[in-house]
Amino acid sequence: MGEFSAVSKYNKTIKSAFIGLTAAVAVFPLMSFAQSDMNMDPVNSLPNPYTTIEGYLKMPAGRAWGSSSTVDVDPDGVSIWAAERCGGNIGACVTSNVDPVMKFDANGNMLTSFGAGLIMWPHGIHVDFEGNVWIADGRDNLDRDGNPVGGELKGHQVLKFSPEGELLMTIGEPGGAREPGYLFQPNDVYVAPNGDIFIGEGHANNEGSTARMLKFNKDGEFIKAWGQLGTGPDDFMQPHSLAMDSRGRLFVADRSNNRIVIFDQDGNRLDTWYQFSRNSGIYIDANDILYAADSESGSVNPDHGDWLRGIRVGSAVTGEVTAFIPDPNPDCTGTCTAEGVVADRNGVIYGAEVGPVGGIKRYVKN
Repeated sequence: MGEFSAVSKYNKTIKSAFIGLTAAVAVFPLMSFAQSDMNMDPVNSLPNPYTTIEGYLKMPAGRAWGSSSTVDVDPDGVSIWAAERCGGNIGACVTSNVDPVMKFDANGNMLTSFGAGLIMWPHGIHVDFEGNVWIADGRDNLDRDGNPVGGELKGHQVLKFSPEGELLMTIGEPGGAREPGYLFQPNDVYVAPNGDIFIGEGHANNEGSTARMLKFNKDGEFIKAWGQLGTGPDDFMQPHSLAMDSRGRLFVADRSNNRIVIFDQDGNRLDTWYQFSRNSGIYIDANDILYAADSESGSVNPDHGDWLRGIRVGSAVTGEVTAFIPDPNPDCTGTCTAEGVVADRNGVIYGAEVGPVGGIKRYVKN
């Protein structure tokens, strides 16, 4: 089912984050294996060339993993950054004194941690080309009576930290703001090579929820926004995770619409892909390999039940899916297996899990 799609000509010049050179994007139409049909057959029957390793990232003695949807790789290519929700999930970080943001070396040993008292519900993480750590904090610290716990209103912001944990920038009003303000329930953040900042906003699907992309310059000054809650081709329902390919195209995991939508950096829609399933997390490496984590099909979203949960691996260039790591617990009824996903420079995959246990799994190619 579906049809071949062509990516529009894209000739914007971008600066490489890794080698500091300037390269012009080639101007030619690119034929794709991508399926633009939302009713396409599920992509489930693919090889799994990976071995799953649990417990590789080592927590300090006496501390257990909580829920995590956040994992990224350091510019060194092998160290891993993760954030977890202070041993629990919703509300656990509000009263906790543990650091939710952590860095691990290639052997799984913790190198540093920070963020205690600053982050209420870490939802998205991005490590930029300078090594700065960006966190999308998707909830506030209000109690049931509407009073901020601890006296100071926090949450619903994107925070930029130095690699050592110094808070360098915040975007959004403490406690959140809806249109025409920002942010409310930010899901993820991505910094382009030129320093522009992209944020996906809106974690709920009910009427009145925000569901949009926002763009800021390197100083955090607002440039533009696009999208709204809905199911149309230019709408979003939970723009849950962001990635960018080597040509500067912005990939948005539009989770509750069961698709990836691809934009140029001005917000013009270039393509829509369904073959990677219902994605909570996406990541594109330096070789344009796309890693896509489905943590909800058949459990949180039974209407997408013909698709199996797990991590799909393929090409960000052609859209072809080449491998599939299935959820080892097919009977799970909640958010299961990886929600956040990243791969190091050796192709080793790390999956961040919200539930039922939480933590980070490692997937090594056989």
